[in-house]
Amino acid sequence: MDTQIFDRIESEVQSYARSFPVLFSKAKGAYLFDEEGQAYLDFLAGAGTLNYGHNHPVLKEKLLAYLGEDYIVHGLDMHTCAKRNFLNQLEEVIFKPRDMQYIVQFTGPTGTNAVEAALKIARNIKGRSNIVTFTNGFHGVSLGSLAVTGNSHHRDAAGVELNGATVMPYDGYMGEGVDTTEYIDKQLSDSSSGVDKPAAVIVETVQGEGGINAASLQWLRNLEKLCKKHDMLLIVDDIQAGCGRTGSFFSFEDAGIKPDIITLSKSLSGYGLPFSVVLMKPELDQWKPGEHNGTFRGHNPAFVTAAAALDHFWRDNTFANEVKKKGHIISEYFGAIAQKYGDQWFTTTGRGMMQGLVCTNGELANEITSEAFRRKLIIETSGADSHVVKTLCPLTISEEDLRKGLRIVSDSVDTVMQARAQAGKPGASSNVGAVA
Repeated sequence: MDTQIFDRIESEVQSYARSFPVLFSKAKGAYLFDEEGQAYLDFLAGAGTLNYGHNHPVLKEKLLAYLGEDYIVHGLDMHTCAKRNFLNQLEEVIFKPRDMQYIVQFTGPTGTNAVEAALKIARNIKGRSNIVTFTNGFHGVSLGSLAVTGNSHHRDAAGVELNGATVMPYDGYMGEGVDTTEYIDKQLSDSSSGVDKPAAVIVETVQGEGGINAASLQWLRNLEKLCKKHDMLLIVDDIQAGCGRTGSFFSFEDAGIKPDIITLSKSLSGYGLPFSVVLMKPELDQWKPGEHNGTFRGHNPAFVTAAAALDHFWRDNTFANEVKKKGHIISEYFGAIAQKYGDQWFTTTGRGMMQGLVCTNGELANEITSEAFRRKLIIETSGADSHVVKTLCPLTISEEDLRKGLRIVSDSVDTVMQARAQAGKPGASSNVGAVA
């Protein structure tokens, strides 16, 4: 495996390559293949960018046909046939069945760019600069997005003071039975609290990088009411949790809320192509032409695959129901691990196919994911201390491969716990054996 070029001239900022030091060559469905052809089951899926797997044949066919006809690839924000088709599919397949009316803003192709645009329009509309964000939230690494991100590892890299945001406790942060929206309401109702009146609240319904913390549906409803009470816009960052990851196209659907602004990216293109949008209620679309732009906000191949994904997967509830069924399988395996070793070592968290095995510390989680990689499973950690083993496998994964991957996680846990027992390390247990 010749990887010397990476050591010579690629930046030290690389991260996933350190966890998975393999030279990958091909990919199909739920698998990555290295240069020698060895298969690795992929429970990372582009950090949630490949909800429909690698090189899905339906999407690939549409993309290759488009490129083969010399249709437009780059079009700035000009009208193109590919963009028209995407917007028609979005309106017909997603908006109308959900009784949603939103304006679509095409931003630069990264999720953080969509977040930057959402924050800007909220501040401009309300004439206020403060944004309420939440503990363990993650919204991107550009400066505006970093200001509403909690993780110190990312914030410390900014090099400048980050301001314009007030951090409030997420659901569950202050323990079970505590509705943190009541605390936020108290802060915002007290003119002496020191909290400037916010323009908006930005929230992930499931905190992807923050540890797969899932807000309850009632907490989300309470948050929406709070926003209305205090004249704040509700921004849902659905970049990782959206596009079906929790079992519905938008992660907030089961809560019955209708955010003022929604950000989407990652799996929106359906094929791993860069693509981000901001959805906003029509009355909020008060941009002046070109106020928020970007050279690559017109990536037409992404429009093609995104439209194909909407048409193929979301015209009825079949796919969503499959995701929910697979989510129950993940819960079954993770729950069995937690029950086997006890909640002093493992608990579970998340929703749908976005779930996590919460370990007592980051060292234990890293040992588990490293052992899983030795068994040809790619799975990452998340959380403030990298202490959560996180599933982000393709939503299209077969039930057989899903169970195969979860068995690898279970076997890896057993191996690590047995090794700890033999070494006399914390987390020791002789109670080992595969979860069925």
